[in-house]
Amino acid sequence: MRNPDNQYSVEFFPPRTDDGAAKLRAARLQLAALKPAFCSVTFGAGGSTREGTLATVLEIMAEGMPAAPHLSCIGSSRESLRRVLDSYREHGVRHLVALRGDLPPGMADAAGEFRYASDLVAFIRAETGDWFHIDVACYPEYHPQARTPQQDLDHFARKVRAGADSAITQYFFNRDAYWSFVEACAAQGLAIPIVPGIMPILGANRLARFSDACGAEIPRWIRSKLESFGDDAASVRAFGLDVVTDLCARLLDEGAPGLHFYTLNTAGLTATIWQRLAL
Repeated sequence: MRNPDNQYSVEFFPPRTDDGAAKLRAARLQLAALKPAFCSVTFGAGGSTREGTLATVLEIMAEGMPAAPHLSCIGSSRESLRRVLDSYREHGVRHLVALRGDLPPGMADAAGEFRYASDLVAFIRAETGDWFHIDVACYPEYHPQARTPQQDLDHFARKVRAGADSAITQYFFNRDAYWSFVEACAAQGLAIPIVPGIMPILGANRLARFSDACGAEIPRWIRSKLESFGDDAASVRAFGLDVVTDLCARLLDEGAPGLHFYTLNTAGLTATIWQRLAL
């Protein structure tokens, strides 16, 4: 049975062009009708999209929706992050997604003053107390840079114990991986909500590219089915909607505390899944 207290949220990235900004506004308008609990907005490593993140967050808040900016610590100093936190507080932001982030190419020697996301969470708590609700990331199929599953779980535990309120997973298509991770966290006394991250399937090549980069596994049967459609975009869309809607329904029926949709700044697939699930 689904919990009426479940929260459903969406993620955007700051647009880099006027055309991208217009498309994002149109997507937000469509998704606003679904009343998401919040809209998260990504933040480039080393602050590479910092101004765009704040501008997008302020637009979302002006439209009447809660916003949660991502905050990446890699490549940043304490003082620079202190300024960002002060700015968000001044604008009434109460929710952050705290991440380590990855250094852009060519910045390998500029890691900054923070090594791990747990350091960032501890810093936010020390600077701002309980002002922010802090989400952190986790990886049911384990972070691609983790040497062992236990090491990855230990990193997550440090984020929770540093003061994280809840977590959002990397997207996945294997329910067993999610529930195995949740059970492993519970066994270590990590009691925060762990919300599944959901990636609507926009296309076979795009999904494969994202998954290869972030370490998310595409089950062989899904990959083969998508490849079999070739350039038939309608079949890819229909199959993807069925697969992801079924995944979401099963997760919620089994007790997941909500869903977080990686929209890629489009609304159609997320809105259709949301409506099919009667959220």
